[in-house]
Amino acid sequence: MQHILLLLPSETYRAADFIQAAAQLGTRVTVGSDRRNPIANSDEAVIELPLKNPELAADAITEYASEAPLHAIVAVDDQGVITAALASDRLKLPYNSPQAVAATRNKADMRHRLAAYGVPQPAYAVLQAASDPHREAECLGYPVVVKPVSLSASQGVIRVDDPNELQPTLARVQKILHERGRPKHEALLLEQFVPGSEVAVEGLMRNGRLEVLAIFDKPDPLDGPFFEETLYVTPSRHTDAIQSEISSVTAQAAEALGLTEGAIHAELRTSSCQTSILEIAGRSIGGLCARALRFGLGVSLEQLILRHALNLPIHDLQRTDGASGVMMLPIPQAGRLVEVTGVDHAQAIEGITGVEITIAPGQLLIPLPEGNRYLGFIFARGHHPSQVEAALRAAHKQLRFSIETNCDKSATASSIT
Repeated sequence: MQHILLLLPSETYRAADFIQAAAQLGTRVTVGSDRRNPIANSDEAVIELPLKNPELAADAITEYASEAPLHAIVAVDDQGVITAALASDRLKLPYNSPQAVAATRNKADMRHRLAAYGVPQPAYAVLQAASDPHREAECLGYPVVVKPVSLSASQGVIRVDDPNELQPTLARVQKILHERGRPKHEALLLEQFVPGSEVAVEGLMRNGRLEVLAIFDKPDPLDGPFFEETLYVTPSRHTDAIQSEISSVTAQAAEALGLTEGAIHAELRTSSCQTSILEIAGRSIGGLCARALRFGLGVSLEQLILRHALNLPIHDLQRTDGASGVMMLPIPQAGRLVEVTGVDHAQAIEGITGVEITIAPGQLLIPLPEGNRYLGFIFARGHHPSQVEAALRAAHKQLRFSIETNCDKSATASSIT
């Protein structure tokens, strides 16, 4: 029986889906996590790993594998990708190189590598402690976008429209980094804002070749000041020519970074002028969004990823017929969640296949750009992308979020659509 190590950070949404996929393949599973018991009601063996220190975590995996040989290591989220690359390299298992994965985890390094290969991307500047941010912003031309180099899920990403906004925005982003335990003088990325439609690409790298699994349209405009994603709908409604360009730019970016094996997730902007790469990661789509994808005879994205990692046959990479999509439920305001109502009404909308609320009552809600979570996910399927989009929007309107806005004895709860 083949033996796979799944790196599942305790904060991940995706543990159950990957565990289920491994069970369907009849594979022995060990879970590597930053917590001893990350999965409730699970019988899988667990090893505790310091995922914030990839070198130490890779050492622990190597030692574990000397007694329980591994056939593959898969990181399901950003927190584990460098650990997986280091450990796979030491154990001679197929994976992306540690250098390639590290570049995806540092936006400044990624920009430099893409620039060296001439991959279309936003004009940018890296702000170090000695940099003059106003001069750099003027050179790029407003509006610009401030990004932390080390965070993900749009956390700390803010658009700046004029010089008066720049310094307060930089201070805000630095505070976010401090609260996330990042180094005090960590560099920031300054990018020229690229107008256009945003899309996401889900792909699988096999022997250095990109196989595009899906192109998601993002129908809601993502023009800032914050960049909270909501709707993902596939297949794309862009022309065949634009979709071909999206695939080509994604493949160029993967090659420039040296990504050769496993899942990739990319974000791009496309317009009549050019398609530009915004981000590319050496892992699959985040949250529960992968549930919007099925391949062949109903195979999940997680099972495809595990099949590739274990060198098992992959018979069909074609998406299941029809259209599908997901809405990531944004956090409307800060506070403490009291309850979510209307879920039954949302699930009754034609085309809706599921509603998952992933934040429990009583938990604190932190909107973007300080936060990095969503309230939950709505899933839909239909004959055409427009039907899927309409169903997701209709379902969202059925939900009501009761939020305690002042977390003290005098607090009052407000109901938000």
